[in-house]
Amino acid sequence: MRWISRLAAAAALSALSISLAGAPPALAQQVPAAPSPRFMVVLDAAHGGDEPGGRFSDGQVEKAVTLALSVRLRSLLAARGIQVVTTRESDANVEPARRAEIANHANAQACLSLHATEIGAGIHLYASSLAPAPAVHWTAWKTAQAPWVTRSLALAGVLNSTLLHAGDSVTLGRTSLPTVDSMTCPAVAIEIAPERGSNGKVTAAIDDPSYQARIASTLAAALLEWRTEAREP
Repeated sequence: MRWISRLAAAAALSALSISLAGAPPALAQQVPAAPSPRFMVVLDAAHGGDEPGGRFSDGQVEKAVTLALSVRLRSLLAARGIQVVTTRESDANVEPARRAEIANHANAQACLSLHATEIGAGIHLYASSLAPAPAVHWTAWKTAQAPWVTRSLALAGVLNSTLLHAGDSVTLGRTSLPTVDSMTCPAVAIEIAPERGSNGKVTAAIDDPSYQARIASTLAAALLEWRTEAREP
């Protein structure tokens, strides 16, 4: 998995209303103007276009695996009445800053950044390594996630519990995540690795449709639980 930081800070507040082709703003609005009327999830299929991500031994590339997983998960969530926003629906380039901007504009209750790797086994969950910070009206773009870190860790906990209950191997971690660090919502990066047996041999490859379907189903179940938690007073 490659984290590519190409975020740039603008010098004036007028940059807050950037276009698709514009530079990212220097500040992100931390307090939304109005609450979202529905439970919303953002799915960010990593890489795309001329940025393939990881290249795997079977010839697959990460960008194709993440998009396939995003499509599966989007359909499962929509069938359960959950509104979904995706950062890409095709093999297209999407800048890291634009991905974060889409998530922030959606005012989502959960943002999942989807990745894939041949290294390790099972599911890797990563939250931002930023230190938690109090919420303010405006926050620096590259550290916009700081006031949400505690909620992001709680989201990772729900995902971890549901995946373990389903029998999946899970690795938890925290790291610098250029896209996630600029998101103003509970956000977790999910990296799908092959399923391996006790001898270390692959029992399900990351591009195995049945493996992807099972992971997507488990993630959907976790988000349903998260929706219940988010609505509790």
